[in-house]
Amino acid sequence: MPVQRLNHAVLYVRDVSRSVAFYEEALGFRVVNSFPGAAFLQAEGSNNDHDLGLFQIGAQAGPSAAGRSTVGLYHLAWEVDTLAELERVAVKLSEMGSLVGASDHSTTKALYAKDPDGIEFEVSWLLPADLIDEEALAGRSRIKPLDIAKELARYGAETRGGVGVSF
Repeated sequence: MPVQRLNHAVLYVRDVSRSVAFYEEALGFRVVNSFPGAAFLQAEGSNNDHDLGLFQIGAQAGPSAAGRSTVGLYHLAWEVDTLAELERVAVKLSEMGSLVGASDHSTTKALYAKDPDGIEFEVSWLLPADLIDEEALAGRSRIKPLDIAKELARYGAETRGGVGVSF
């Protein structure tokens, strides 16, 4: 039976309380269960038991070397439903000093940010399948800077993204 979707991610963090506060403020996650040194968070609108598990390993933990000198996970990616929501998240991440990039992958509009431990994540809006045309498919071969205002004008603030549809 093929895998259908990612159910949850688990991160090792230096300070669970600090990470919980970050994910609550930045992405609207809420704690659904916790015990000393661990917390389980759920995204708004999620049906999962939890979407993110956080385990504290302490302030002495060094930064991840994944992608620089070791193999490992590059980033997690979460989808939002509308470009209005992507814009709201962009503003919030910017205010928090966490936003590190914004890219237009043609069929995916993506923000990149880092949490307090430097763990990178992506928040994206996917072009709905019925709006994917030859121009959008051809544009996938190059990554451009994301211009959210331009995308809002083109697709509308409340157009529902193609959840799970990524070409």
